[in-house]
Amino acid sequence: MSIFVVINLIVFAVILSAIFHFQKRSKGLSKSVLLGLILGSLFGVLMHFFYGEGSADVSTTISWLQIVGGGYINLLKMVIMPLVFVSMIAAIVKLDNKTGSLGKIAGLNLTVLLGTTAIAALIGILITNAFGLSADSILAGFSDGSREAARLATLAGKQAKVDDLSLPQLLVSFIPVNPFADLAGSRSTSVISVVIFSILLGISTRSVMHEFEDLKQPITLFVNSLQRVIMRLVRIIMALTPYGIAALMAKVIATSSLLDILNLLGFVVASYLAIALMFIVHGLLVSLVGVSIKEYFSKIWPVLTFAFSSRSSAATIPLNVETQIDKLNVPPAIANLSATFGATIGQNGCAGIYPAMLAVMVAPSVGIDPMTLGFILPLIGMVVIGSFGIAGVGGGATFAALLVLPAMGLPVEIVALLISIEPLIDMARTALNVSGAMTAGTITSRLLGKKKTELESVEGAETTL
Repeated sequence: MSIFVVINLIVFAVILSAIFHFQKRSKGLSKSVLLGLILGSLFGVLMHFFYGEGSADVSTTISWLQIVGGGYINLLKMVIMPLVFVSMIAAIVKLDNKTGSLGKIAGLNLTVLLGTTAIAALIGILITNAFGLSADSILAGFSDGSREAARLATLAGKQAKVDDLSLPQLLVSFIPVNPFADLAGSRSTSVISVVIFSILLGISTRSVMHEFEDLKQPITLFVNSLQRVIMRLVRIIMALTPYGIAALMAKVIATSSLLDILNLLGFVVASYLAIALMFIVHGLLVSLVGVSIKEYFSKIWPVLTFAFSSRSSAATIPLNVETQIDKLNVPPAIANLSATFGATIGQNGCAGIYPAMLAVMVAPSVGIDPMTLGFILPLIGMVVIGSFGIAGVGGGATFAALLVLPAMGLPVEIVALLISIEPLIDMARTALNVSGAMTAGTITSRLLGKKKTELESVEGAETTL
């Protein structure tokens, strides 16, 4: 280990110490996360400036930083399945006659989530065409064949998990066969399988509670206790977010190629514009059910900030639920369902905008006009179907693209070329995903004419401690 690596690690240790002391004084997690984002980015810029691209000292430093950044990501992945599993069961068990039936709540939530995903796909298509983006123009900017080959090799491992699935096979794969294997994430569609298993188990649990009155209280107590434990575990991991973000941002900035970013700048700008337009769509939708657009975004801003920094829809579930209950006046059962559904189904950014943009960019290279209804309508339909079960952590958009592009008969090489700028866009996409989930919960609550009662407020707050 060179002296420069030692100096880098000392500097990073100072950054972590500064975050720790700031976090002790600060009451809000979002401020600490923002500090981690800024300090990590500055550290990455300094390493990039002093050492240059491809430096061995930077690579060694990043490998040590991965203990913090990679460890944080692994912890997020660890908690996704238990969180989705328990949250879904708890939401169903807590349903009562005042809140509404499971079918109505789930149906409205899915309608909003999938409907907004379809709108997101259409916006992605139109923005890509307006910017004149194409795969050929991006490929022309990459003259380094070895770099492209490395990215294709990285992509190959991910593609192997989904490229054998036709559309009928994909739909069948949603049905759980071995729930224990799916809880371990053994398949690319494990998340949606866990959701389905959780719903079925929740329905079964409610049936037992209604049939055997003496079991109602112990079952409710068990489910509430288990949810509290899982939520507390998530809170512990969330407290590590500022440190993980600092390490991850340092890696992203220090190892990014300035040439690649400039080469793909048009795609980055187009992506952010499409995401901004979808935020406007969310605002317009909630305004239709009597919610002020300004108040809505001011109330959900801390949640969006956390989602942006963490790049994890799943890790944001507790904040999502808490904000819907306490600030948007959504009943706990609806808030839990919408937050959990939104982390696994109908992600507007990762599963909506991104694969649609890539499909439009690639289509001309295989002789397809992407602006015909014969291409747009099947693409939107495939995007909506492919949005089921996308994992709520960084990298979900890549899997969504790997599902949609082959299903449309399009090559996937473009995905490999965009890997280098993925984190820069994925932060905003994740915030949009979470906004979509909260939009679904708010609209469902208002359309059903349900608002939290004083008792529900207390119960909801307990589950999000």
